Amino acid sequence: MPHPFAAGAAGLALLMPLIAACAAAVPLEQAGLLSSYQHLAPSSGFLTQAQVSVNKDEILVAKTIRIVPTSLSAAVAEAKLSEAQLTLIANAVDRSLCSGLSERFQIVPPTQPADLTVHAFITRIIPTDETAAAASKVTSVATSVATAVAVVPVPVPAPRIPIGLGGLALEAEAVDRTGSQKAAMVWARGADSVTSRPRVSSAGDAYDLATSFGADFSKLLVTGASPFKTLPSLPSMRRVGSLLGGAPKESACEAFGRGPGVAGLVGSMIGLPPEWTDKGAQVEAKR
Repeated sequence: MPHPFAAGAAGLALLMPLIAACAAAVPLEQAGLLSSYQHLAPSSGFLTQAQVSVNKDEILVAKTIRIVPTSLSAAVAEAKLSEAQLTLIANAVDRSLCSGLSERFQIVPPTQPADLTVHAFITRIIPTDETAAAASKVTSVATSVATAVAVVPVPVPAPRIPIGLGGLALEAEAVDRTGSQKAAMVWARGADSVTSRPRVSSAGDAYDLATSFGADFSKLLVTGASPFKTLPSLPSMRRVGSLLGGAPKESACEAFGRGPGVAGLVGSMIGLPPEWTDKGAQVEAKR
């Protein structure tokens, strides 16, 4: 009998082409904001397009790291989000990076030297269509009610209407004390109609995807290998607690505020805008 995890992974793999077909298209493009693109190589996942480079030996000997607050490229203005929404998305990147990197590194404040310095750039945001997201949430609730009261079980459609989906693209690098690049990633991903929960906010999908990017780039630095070429791993209990609003493992991560916790989980389930549940960074930094 196959292991339940293996069976589930195999089933998910079969569904991935369908999920990918119902995802927002986000171009993978180099924005020219990194110090080098020379060693990047294609390394995409099922839902994510990416180019990755990493000097594994030098990354794995590093012990301290500092995070420069995520910057916004000029192209982000095309999304026509508010300044508050852009700040929330950028901070979600930083918070996710800090949480993931804490699994192996000591995080130091931005003003202190470290073995590695990480800087991410948001290069493109595709806004979520709020009307479509609201319609998806209404359809999902109605279907759940109908299924619950039906005498004969009815098929449950995809939980989200595959129109008006948002997306996010970033690039990031880690440099050593001399400014020499040791790892880099160009990353793009769109929300999909199966795994992405609709939020009634033009920033909803980009906000959720910001956390996914932070997890991918931090895993690159923690393991020294592409996150798309290794098996998924469960987060530590400390990290789970941090994501649920508890104190982060590294005190320097407090600068990015704590996760929205249970309120954020409930808000995501019922489609509330992230602006309603995430308090953002403790002290807003210039980006």
